[in-house]
Amino acid sequence: MTRPTLAITLGDAAGIGPEITAKSLLNHPELREVCRPLVVGDADALRAGVGLAGGDPERVHVVDSPDQAEDRPGTIDVVQVGPSLAHVPYGELSAEAGDGAARFVMAACDLARRGFVDGIVTPPLNKAAMHLGGHSWPGHTELLAHEFGVEDFSLVLSAGDLYFFHLTTHVSLADAIRLVTPERTDAVLRLAGAFAAALGTPEEPIGVAGLNPHAGENRLFGDEDADVLEPAVQRARAAGVNASGPLPADALIPAAVQGKWKLITVCYHDQGHAPFKAVYGDDGVNITVGLPVVRVSVDHGTAFDIAGQGIAREASLVLAIRRAAELAPGWAHVRQSAQTAV
Repeated sequence: MTRPTLAITLGDAAGIGPEITAKSLLNHPELREVCRPLVVGDADALRAGVGLAGGDPERVHVVDSPDQAEDRPGTIDVVQVGPSLAHVPYGELSAEAGDGAARFVMAACDLARRGFVDGIVTPPLNKAAMHLGGHSWPGHTELLAHEFGVEDFSLVLSAGDLYFFHLTTHVSLADAIRLVTPERTDAVLRLAGAFAAALGTPEEPIGVAGLNPHAGENRLFGDEDADVLEPAVQRARAAGVNASGPLPADALIPAAVQGKWKLITVCYHDQGHAPFKAVYGDDGVNITVGLPVVRVSVDHGTAFDIAGQGIAREASLVLAIRRAAELAPGWAHVRQSAQTAV
């Protein structure tokens, strides 16, 4: 099978993105056995990252287009996007770095739309810096969805064969409750069912976490579970999606971690992220389901507190690159299944 070409965006230049990108591509030559990596970002920031990784900055090879990439072990090919960010200090909010991080993603999406790359891998950006740079998206996921013109999508945390789909993500808790609507729940359950089908397991059970404690406890703790989630589960089942719930989150998520569920949906960011990160740490990645190409991200932030010190761990990015390389060849089937379901 032809190795997929993956666009690896550099993330926020003031954070650990350049360092972990350099460490991933220089210290893990086995990654080139499964993909053709192409960094999309800033060459000077990447050179600084190579220095932090203990490598030779001359290993950075600037190209104008993917077809110029050398794809040689020990060399990192990078498409330069915008002006140099060499002057951006580590560990500080920077409008320039935030603008750059968003533009790197936009450039990667453009390469994907034009067929130059088969997937996108994203080191972390800083949302506050991105906003300072003039881009008001809540996060990577929403920016990617906008660039591809996608309305039905879901942030999915994954470790091994376990997947956490999210009904809402980067919004306040008050907004999350409001945004758990019948329409959104229907869409995410369709995506989860389509993803299961694309993986070859269309009958895979999908556990739906309740919004309220004890999934509402027969309306003692709120009406959303009975009025929104339960009817959505029934509609999904009628459409052939093997959904169950809503189930108390404090029972469903531990059961999933213990292997009793492979696919679950959660209602809001911390309902999924907090337990997932507590259990999996660097062993987890973030997948966006609903895009025309695979996108996998690290499951951590820009780590301004350790940026520029050469101590950042690249494990999550290595895993993200591996997972993107695994999913990219069959992503057309994932996308087709999702479009058919939606």
